[in-house]
Amino acid sequence: MRTDTRLEDLGVSGLGEVDEPAFSGLAERHRRELHVHCYRMLGSFEDAEDTVQETFLRAWRRRETFAGRSTFRAWLYRIATNACLDLLAKRRPEPATGGEVRWLQPYPDRLLDELPAADADEPETVAVARETIELAYLVAVQHLAPRPRAVLILRDVLGWPAKDVAELLGDSVNSVNSALQRARAGMREHLPAERQDWTGGEEDAGTRDLVRRFTEASVATDIPAITAMLRDDVRCSMPPTPGLQVGRDAVVNSWVEDGFEGMTGLRAVPTAVNRQPAVAFYHWREQEQAYLPLTIDVLRITGGAITEIITFHDDQFPRLGLPERLPADGTE
Repeated sequence: MRTDTRLEDLGVSGLGEVDEPAFSGLAERHRRELHVHCYRMLGSFEDAEDTVQETFLRAWRRRETFAGRSTFRAWLYRIATNACLDLLAKRRPEPATGGEVRWLQPYPDRLLDELPAADADEPETVAVARETIELAYLVAVQHLAPRPRAVLILRDVLGWPAKDVAELLGDSVNSVNSALQRARAGMREHLPAERQDWTGGEEDAGTRDLVRRFTEASVATDIPAITAMLRDDVRCSMPPTPGLQVGRDAVVNSWVEDGFEGMTGLRAVPTAVNRQPAVAFYHWREQEQAYLPLTIDVLRITGGAITEIITFHDDQFPRLGLPERLPADGTE
């Protein structure tokens, strides 16, 4: 259960009395949740890392401004949100368009497991946290302009009162409520129909079996078998490579054009990304006498069919804790 820190808990009258090692220790307790918050805002794991570092730097420099009216955690979230907005203003003035988010990066489940556990008597918090880290949510939220995006995440994900969000953004409560309505409407336009209320998502035996069959068919490059697992309106993308395929025929034709059909020398390792099933593929390289990283397919599965595949390049393997190579004898 998460414990919030207040000035009285520190035995000091202000953070100006806390030395740098003690301050770093306080801030580090919140690193993972702040990183996830920044990741939701930015859609990029790397940008989130940089922004958390910037948050801690700003917090240390401004430590004397922490008056204790809120918790230390809430104060850090305020700084992190503003750091994200500053970065978005500099780097991405235009929202995502056309369903593509070319800067999207995966978030390893092993790191999500570091998040503080939600209260056992708040199952809604657990469900919302799971659904709002899925790639479908991340893609949808990136289509919002930065400030409505911040309002949506602060209000609907973190559960902040409107007056606190208004204070953070320097807006009125009415402006925040209006921005939230617009943001929710924007999310409905870009979220898949089955994710409108962020419900479900639990992996069952049928899902596990579908992932197993998809993995086996992919290693065998059995396109007819994979095609049978795809929903009619399946979507496929490979950020940062441009191009979004929508529909079974478009997706399969793209694979054929890229030379997937008849490809040999593949192996697969199951993994998990953004609380979704994923498969890491390796390709045999004769010169290295090993299977080397190729791509990672992250699957969204609905009603017993694959509804979306987001493929990431081999540069994401280290972050996901995947082996850098698989030897010929099948051991890792």
